[in-house]
Amino acid sequence: MKNAASLTSRTHGGPDHLGTPLHDFSSNSNACGPCPDALAAVQQADARQYPDASYSALRAQLAAFHDVDPHRVLLAGSASEFVFRMTALAAQRGASSVWLPRYSYGDYAYAAAAWKLPLASAPERAQLRWACDPSSPLGQPESAPVACADASALCVLDRAYEPLRLSGVPAWADDVLANVWQLWTPNKALGLTGVRAAYVIAPSGQDRLAAQLEALAPSWPLGAHGVAMLQAWTGADAQAWLAASLPVLRQWKAAQLAVCESLGWACLPSDANFFCARPALPPGMSLAQALAGLRTRGIKLRDTASFGLTGHVRLSVAAPAAQAALQQAWPDSARAAA
Repeated sequence: MKNAASLTSRTHGGPDHLGTPLHDFSSNSNACGPCPDALAAVQQADARQYPDASYSALRAQLAAFHDVDPHRVLLAGSASEFVFRMTALAAQRGASSVWLPRYSYGDYAYAAAAWKLPLASAPERAQLRWACDPSSPLGQPESAPVACADASALCVLDRAYEPLRLSGVPAWADDVLANVWQLWTPNKALGLTGVRAAYVIAPSGQDRLAAQLEALAPSWPLGAHGVAMLQAWTGADAQAWLAASLPVLRQWKAAQLAVCESLGWACLPSDANFFCARPALPPGMSLAQALAGLRTRGIKLRDTASFGLTGHVRLSVAAPAAQAALQQAWPDSARAAA
């Protein structure tokens, strides 16, 4: 089956068949991480016991953190797990199509394909609508589709990179946010992407749909380590650490843009801790060849073709040592691959 085959060939950042890259620009984790308080909480988590199956204490903490009622907080094994679960709910409700931004995280489309839901050409034609602000892979503002004001549709705003916003402001007005499902994945901001845990803030007044989503979830979607990370996320120490990391990331980002531009790359604007660039390739050399050459030098960049953006790479902001390694390795890898 074509859909089944496509589901086995997903492209992601981070470690691959060659192991963990020495200098990893492919994953959007906070380069200042891991957050010490969150890391300590994860390391001290009691894995001998099940978490509370109702997650009542964690829901209360997350609800207080966002100033919402606890019944509006849903837990998920990861953002990707929720993407598939929300798509399943849309299919159950008789959705005929799904709308995605032009460039977007591949799992939105993978989930739609798994449920045999075609992609709509316009948001108002879809019963499930995805958005991400700051967007991925571009890191740019993504304005709310007008159709997201329609409370009858399932509109999801992926806020994975809001905690790592380095410039700009959210493009979503409060009255629009009231009608959307807000998906949060703090592991990136905390520099702990290996801990899989996420949560969702349901729109006010959508208790029935929230209950249906809960019914689609397995028991214990979060293990002890995920619970510990999310509890730490709501704490003052973790939030203070995150706030202190943002000025550092801004400085590193400015330096990294300068490095890429010195290599002749065309960099695109971004508000987040990552950006996209079109590398300058020697004649006869493909982007895949250049990236393969870098990978043999311990450097990994993310090809954005899986997001629908060809000819570009996405780079997370990295520490100065990694930037220097990229600047030194790129000309060598280009000559070796040519």
